[in-house]
Amino acid sequence: MPEVQDIFTLYGPTYRCEHRLSLQQAKAFDAIATCRTAELGGHRDVCPECGEERPSYNSCRNRHCPKCQTYRKEKWVEERSCDLLNVGYWHAVFTIPAELSPIFYCNQQACYGTLFRCAWATIDEFASDPRYLGAKTGATSVLHTWGRKLQYHPHVHMIVPAGGLTRAGTWRKGSTRFFAPVKAMSKVFRGKVLAALRDIRGGLSFYGKAASFADEIAFDSLISVMYSKSWVVYCKKPFRDAGCVLAYLGRYTHRVAISNARIISIETEKVCFKYRDSRDGEREKVCELDTREFIRRFLMHVLPSGFAKMRHYGLLASRGKNERIDRCKRLTGTPVAERVAVDPLAIMERMIGRKPGTCAHCKCELIQLPLVC
Repeated sequence: MPEVQDIFTLYGPTYRCEHRLSLQQAKAFDAIATCRTAELGGHRDVCPECGEERPSYNSCRNRHCPKCQTYRKEKWVEERSCDLLNVGYWHAVFTIPAELSPIFYCNQQACYGTLFRCAWATIDEFASDPRYLGAKTGATSVLHTWGRKLQYHPHVHMIVPAGGLTRAGTWRKGSTRFFAPVKAMSKVFRGKVLAALRDIRGGLSFYGKAASFADEIAFDSLISVMYSKSWVVYCKKPFRDAGCVLAYLGRYTHRVAISNARIISIETEKVCFKYRDSRDGEREKVCELDTREFIRRFLMHVLPSGFAKMRHYGLLASRGKNERIDRCKRLTGTPVAERVAVDPLAIMERMIGRKPGTCAHCKCELIQLPLVC
């Protein structure tokens, strides 16, 4: 099956000669191109019982690599399972208008952080309102920067418990149908983002498609237009139970711009991949892109160094979280289990279906030998 690595290997050198990559894009590019190849080194796994021998190459462990997310995803989900409550969960999506995308792309560190903060501030404001909940809730948020055809489309998914702690320290259950009116949420979110952009305008960079907004008058004009535009805040149907939340988190938290499973073919400098069209009843379709355009779109979603794409707020914020969650569990009738460290070997065994370091055929312990040059 074709992979992103194959596209980078075949057409990457030409692309890099024609385009200038940022430092983070270059690092991600090199990591994906060499992942699980002899270039990164490795060893030979030899079975002393049946004589089976195969090379085992090192992974790049880059967070943008389609091959390297499974273990990290499973580990992260297992760690988060201790924080789930026996309540419903809301799912909200906060999206910026396409007109602001050039500014966001030029200022990813600042603008993505603004997107996170404003999305949570909107959730927190409505949750604190007695008309909707009147309690302190929490959220697990995940940043995605891509659309289904790899276009640049920054948005934040937020998973919110359907309830929260009141000032009196009791649990208040929220509606299982919806969190708050999306039109009201979109107006509040819009106001918070635009006010934040005005505050940080002096530290923003403007180049490429964003260069036309470098002038203060042009920037203010854009902000004014954005105030008159309807923003998209979408509240999806609530999850049925905590198990559904875990399944969702497992799919979304460590997702990269495109998985290898979606790529159909690479031929005559064209890449064909599958996507689901939300405007046509989620029908599966095929998108065809020039290899250069595919690489360009993929690299648009490489995040700044050290940027946290998953964040926790309110009840789920790191400081004092265990005490708050244990209290919420007692109030909601959720079993309070002892927190234990994640076992990496157990995770690997679930992933590969056998004990790590054993032969796939006879289950005998493997011997690791140097690679033969």
